[in-house]
Amino acid sequence: MHSSSRFRFSLLLIALAALPATAALAQSSAAQTPPMGWNSWNYFAGKVDDKGIRAAADQIVATGMKDAGYIYVNIDDTWEGERDANGVIHTNAKFPDMKALADYVHSKGLKIGIYSGPGTKTCAGFPASLGHEEQDAKTYAEWGIDYLKYDLCSFRGDVMQKQAPDDKAAQMKLMIAAYEKMGKALKATGRPIVFSLCQYGWDSVWEWAPELGGNLWRTTGDIQARWQSIYDIASEQSGLEKYAGPGHWNDPDMLEVGNGKLSLAENRTHFSWWAMLAAPLLAGNDLPNIKPEIAAILTNKDVIAIDQDALGKQGKHAYSDGEVEVWTRELHGGAMAIAVINVGSDRYSTHPFHLDLEKIGLHGQQTGKDLWTGKTVTLSNHDSIELPSHDILLVRLDHPKS
Repeated sequence: MHSSSRFRFSLLLIALAALPATAALAQSSAAQTPPMGWNSWNYFAGKVDDKGIRAAADQIVATGMKDAGYIYVNIDDTWEGERDANGVIHTNAKFPDMKALADYVHSKGLKIGIYSGPGTKTCAGFPASLGHEEQDAKTYAEWGIDYLKYDLCSFRGDVMQKQAPDDKAAQMKLMIAAYEKMGKALKATGRPIVFSLCQYGWDSVWEWAPELGGNLWRTTGDIQARWQSIYDIASEQSGLEKYAGPGHWNDPDMLEVGNGKLSLAENRTHFSWWAMLAAPLLAGNDLPNIKPEIAAILTNKDVIAIDQDALGKQGKHAYSDGEVEVWTRELHGGAMAIAVINVGSDRYSTHPFHLDLEKIGLHGQQTGKDLWTGKTVTLSNHDSIELPSHDILLVRLDHPKS
């Protein structure tokens, strides 16, 4: 173990030891597979409103996304109004009746999510939940909320830096306690609400979030709609696979499929990579104006089946050869997914890539399905594979020969 890892682990032990003996929460039955849905932030940010959420719900149904498994319609930051004299949070003018909105989303056979944080203010400067955790959780349950994204933001300055300016162990204790408090508050409502921890992977969140009722936790900073961001975030997931499983997932952030200037190959690879990582699939694009080719990527049921596989085992980086990476994922029933990705900037890999099946524990000719063409493919040891820049070959082997 590296010295930095030992230091983080020591802080974790100190922080967890300081929590009450009753702190650990029973694992929620929610999110037995990675949550799938749509979040307002990546495309609409502060422009989100009641009308937009209703339109998103309509489009999820109309585009076939609901049938493909997308269930959650999540409102991100800027919905919050003021608290009344009793401290109860109210919505602002953009959301005149949150209960009615939740009822509308539910009428479509979908679920609805909301956003807050443990500090005094959200990232966008709206009222957050510090000191009102139980109150807010109760309000969310009364509205019919099914999912909470809980974003650290101002808690760093409000509490961590003020109360423990030079004590990293104490800061970590404060942060863990804040997330534990909301986790307990959500559980106390009696309503199954998915608890999404958004604190950017600090202090090895994957080591302690499940015990606090977390169903998913961000592992990195915010994603951006560009290849380098997608590649960097995906690369940082290597080594975290042992922390993922039914009810608790690593979250490399929301999907940027359909956003920015990503090529079709990059959109395809981004979606496939997140599926290999057993990541939550939370689209963040402009649903009312979705292009057919983007809808086709987001609704590829073969790729979604990889993400939602019942075994719940996150994929891992198997090996690299030049500018080509090979990732594998064990699937239910002994099946296997193999992703070959050209991560280089050239149109084709800088040298002929030959798949080495033995490096991924396979021997002999393998027959499977190319999940983007739908065709049967045969993989042989040292096959030559050429892929355009940032493109992917994603194959499912239902009966791999090891």
